[in-house]
Amino acid sequence: MVKDLEGKTALVTGGDRGIGRAIGIALARAGCAIALTYREREDAARATLEAIRACGARGEALRCDLADRSALQALVADVEARLGAIDVLINNAGIAARREVDAITEDDWDRHLAVNLTAPFVLTQAVLPGMRARRWGRIVNLGSVAAQNGGVIGPHYAATKGGLTGLTHGYAVRLAKEGITVNAIAPALIETEMVSGQQPTMIPMGRFGTVEEVADACVLLVRNGYMTGQTISVNGGAYMTS
Repeated sequence: MVKDLEGKTALVTGGDRGIGRAIGIALARAGCAIALTYREREDAARATLEAIRACGARGEALRCDLADRSALQALVADVEARLGAIDVLINNAGIAARREVDAITEDDWDRHLAVNLTAPFVLTQAVLPGMRARRWGRIVNLGSVAAQNGGVIGPHYAATKGGLTGLTHGYAVRLAKEGITVNAIAPALIETEMVSGQQPTMIPMGRFGTVEEVADACVLLVRNGYMTGQTISVNGGAYMTS
């Protein structure tokens, strides 16, 4: 097991289950100390934390409502007090309430914007001073194929993921000379609760992706110091049918 990220600390939002859980474990195996956030599922967070610590990594599970801006500032301070300066930020947490166009409310819009786009912005702003001082940092934003083809959740969701792509590019171009990379991953139809009951008929590979396949892409981006401003599509070739 190659632990080339030994000594780094990673914050993974929504790290209690699904893609976030897989990313946290993969980064722990690479040597990172892991802080993961959760909102409601404490049991799942504790189970993930045990898996992280079983890799020989330090870890903490912290409850946080990402829609609360003041909680985000407190989160960063708490992580740094427990595990040290944040070197790697994985903006994974998001919400995806499926709505037909005429059923989308302003509350739906505001909540999706707060969690899916504003929280990554606030957290990025909070960790950047330390990364810039150390001249090393990795930021990975979990986007979606919905930013490319509109998706099936609804325009409120697609808009936030499209905004996340713009956020990625905006930071990447401005930080490239400071040792900080900013990239995105755009998964589609990964085998999580979100695709429960669906069939992979629209995927050329004929199957759902696994959370570990997304995590592999994330670890690649954290390890690589020359890739920035990129969006890696992990979608089984689904873009070819959009």
